[in-house]
Amino acid sequence: MTQPEPSRIRIFDTTLRDGEQSPGVALDHSQKLEIAHQLARLGVDVIEAGFPIASPGDLEGVSRIAREVRGPIITGLARANRADIEAAARAVELAEKPRIHTFIATSPIHMAKKLNLEPDAVIERAIEAVQLARSFVDDVEFSAEDATRSDWAFLARIFRAAVDAGATTINVPDTVGYTTPREMRELFAFLKGELPAHVILSAHCHDDLGLAVANSIAAVEGGARQIECTINGIGERAGNASLEELVMAFHTRRDAYPFESGVRTRELYRASRMVSRLSGMPVQPNKAIVGDNAFAHESGIHQDGVIKARETYEIMNAELVGREAAVLVMGKHSGRAAFRKALTDLGYEVDEDRVKSLFARFKDLADRKGQIHADDLRALVESRSDVPQTFVLEGFQITSGMNMTPVAFVRLATPDGPVDATAHGDGPVEAAFQAISKITGLNPTLESYRIQAVTSGGDALGEVAIGARYGETSLHSTGVATDIVEASARAWIRVMNQIVAGMGKARTVTATSI
Repeated sequence: MTQPEPSRIRIFDTTLRDGEQSPGVALDHSQKLEIAHQLARLGVDVIEAGFPIASPGDLEGVSRIAREVRGPIITGLARANRADIEAAARAVELAEKPRIHTFIATSPIHMAKKLNLEPDAVIERAIEAVQLARSFVDDVEFSAEDATRSDWAFLARIFRAAVDAGATTINVPDTVGYTTPREMRELFAFLKGELPAHVILSAHCHDDLGLAVANSIAAVEGGARQIECTINGIGERAGNASLEELVMAFHTRRDAYPFESGVRTRELYRASRMVSRLSGMPVQPNKAIVGDNAFAHESGIHQDGVIKARETYEIMNAELVGREAAVLVMGKHSGRAAFRKALTDLGYEVDEDRVKSLFARFKDLADRKGQIHADDLRALVESRSDVPQTFVLEGFQITSGMNMTPVAFVRLATPDGPVDATAHGDGPVEAAFQAISKITGLNPTLESYRIQAVTSGGDALGEVAIGARYGETSLHSTGVATDIVEASARAWIRVMNQIVAGMGKARTVTATSI
């Protein structure tokens, strides 16, 4: 068997599986597919597309990614039982490079309290699971849930059994974020000595103690050659190891970490923005690599140093992670050719019909703002909707002020033609929502509302992210405009269109954490 390259680290992205288990995150099929295509552009080695047994919708979501995304390995997660593994096999069968990822708990507390199994029975179940998975695909990953709180000798036994049964990658999850870098480094060094050289060792670290990235790097130092991580570090509880932080740590400190990945670093910022926008989870301003303040300098001393020599206070170039691009400032007199070139310079591939639609919106935005910068163009492109447009905002007017009840007048294009409605609310946004609900006849429950500026300046574009519930379905939507009420109305209308189209994600509770 081919042994893994000594310095090559495989990046296993689990944004669409572990990341989607973040509280309040509910991605529909089109959103998952959009992220998966971006992960392929980013150059990750493996995409864990979901947990197929969770629901028919999850199975179809993984299947669609397997059919349409080329380049990375596509894997689905499965517990160590026949139903899970068969569902995962169906989901990835059309992938260019399919993998099944199966797992079982190995810590004493999990075996006794959750599985109610003796250690030998756990090993037997692991063997059966890996053998069944190998009957469907050649690439099988086996994980020992809560590995870092497991007995090392028992880990070596179950991992050897899994390898003998056909596992090609062995994953060591720090499921509850409990371990330390020293312990992680020593554990991987121990396992490396216990397993055949061709086996790829993998680390999956959670951030409960803020050590996920440090523990992942320590695992690599101990012998791991695959790291499981997520964009922006999203995931259950405190999240997972942050993909962008790991990749840039290896890139920036090659003297200390002689490892490399195949990730295209200039796609990192775009991936971060996309995941934040679609998941509804904002990136904290001081987040390393992709936060708004990551390359900002407030101190006069720092500003003076950066002006004289950027490397005085910056250890990496912002352009290296896609934070800036050589795009001319554009305005209302810019033509379609310049607009298309600007999109290309920013890394967007759009067909002619899409360019035509975006250019019309660009002209409208330029009339309002004057100068259009790279972040404005990103927001314009990324605010696109793959949702069928049953309802379209045609106009609105708000009356609001101190000591008066806000009133909203809204006009929507509907299948029956333009329809108007007027409604009151506690504020202008609620009044607009009420008017939209009157027109559509739909009244979902608003569960979360977030607003942020996605560009700079007094005429900045504002992005509104909404989480809503309609029956047992969770929905997430965004709207972008220079006017906050308009952005809110657009996001709420998108929720209505999702409901009509039968989109959204059914609420399910599954034990899929590793």
